[in-house]
Parts: sequence; C-alpha cells; structure tokens
Amino acid sequence: MTQYTAKTIEELLEIAAEEKGCSIEELQYDIVDEKKGVLGIGSSITAKVFTMDDVKEFLFDYLGNFFTSIDQDIEVAIEERSDGFVVNLNADNNAVLIGKMGKTLAAFNTVVRAAVNAEFNKRIDVLIDINHYKEERYAKLRIMAKRIARQVQRTKVDAELDPMPNDERKVIHKMLNNWHNIKTESEGEGNKRHLCIKYVSDENSFNTTEEDA
Repeated sequence: MTQYTAKTIEELLEIAAEEKGCSIEELQYDIVDEKKGVLGIGSSITAKVFTMDDVKEFLFDYLGNFFTSIDQDIEVAIEERSDGFVVNLNADNNAVLIGKMGKTLAAFNTVVRAAVNAEFNKRIDVLIDINHYKEERYAKLRIMAKRIARQVQRTKVDAELDPMPNDERKVIHKMLNNWHNIKTESEGEGNKRHLCIKYVSDENSFNTTEEDA
C-alpha cells in the first residue's frame, strides 16, 4: 500500500489517482498523520492509499509466497465481487488443504483475512475456496436450512445446528432472512459457535435474523 503526503486530502487523492491510473472514486485511504499548521501554513496530511486492484495483487503475492514456502504448486483464481473477493485454489492435495469437515480451510481463511485486514487497516471480505468446495458446501447448507426451517414452522420447535464457521452461518442467516415465523441466531463461543433456527409467532416476527459481526 503506497503512502502519500499533500497539503489536503483532495490534493493527495488527485496525486494518487494520477499515479495509479484510476479515478478518485476507486481509491480508499487510511490517514496516518495530519498536521494543521498555523493559519493554514505548513499544514499537511499523510495517508496510505489503495484500490481493490492493490488488494488483489496482495492476495496473489501472499498466497504465492505461502505455497512456495511449503513447496506446493497451486492454481489461484481471484474473483472480485461487490462485497469483496472469492479466491479459488486448486492443488494436488486439495483434500489435505480442506481438512476434516473443512477445518483446515476455515483456519486458512482466518489467517488470510487477518493478513489482508492488517495490511490495509480495513475489514475486507475475503473467502478462500478450494476447488469450489465452499461453493458446493453452501448449496448443501441452503437445502438443509430450508428443510429444517420448514420443520420448525410446522412443529414450532426450535432447531440447534452443529458448530460451523462464520461464513457458513452467514449463508443460513441470509437464506432464512424474511422467512415467515422463523428467525436465526448464532450462539456459543469459539469453535462451539453454532446457529439456532427458532420459531417466532406472528406478533414477534418483525426481527427475523441476527447476523454475525
């Protein structure tokens, strides 16, 4: 991430946009120092400026360095979406990288997100997938969520699901958002955090989901 200094933030962004060959609207920045000066004289502002292309480049470099360090050949495809990035990896040992019940992949997601957020000092949504494992997992979760939600609607008995990663809970939260007489809540801490599908009566159904932070 490149650092720039100018008299005003507007001037700083103009310089950064010209250097990066993009519009000012594409820039994001993090102010690291600001001097007011006296009567406007000597004032300056310093900020780290980046674009989503910089994030994508960081991901390529980070993943490349990581897998080179463990002597592992891997294909990397990065797709930018409105809410962040989906990174699909493909290697000879995909099963090992995924791990039992996807636990190794979940841990790797945590590490990569932390690296990206630390580099850009901003929460950027990044999903690491391996040979479309997550894509297929999400599809299965949606089918399961609909089946259990219908059961809860019929029986009025709440259902408690097995522990699962944050991204998988969010898939179910989103899937069941606005379902009649249904709300979802995440409960528990750490690797025991799980999702509950609960019945709510009509008078209490205005708040249907509680998404994870």
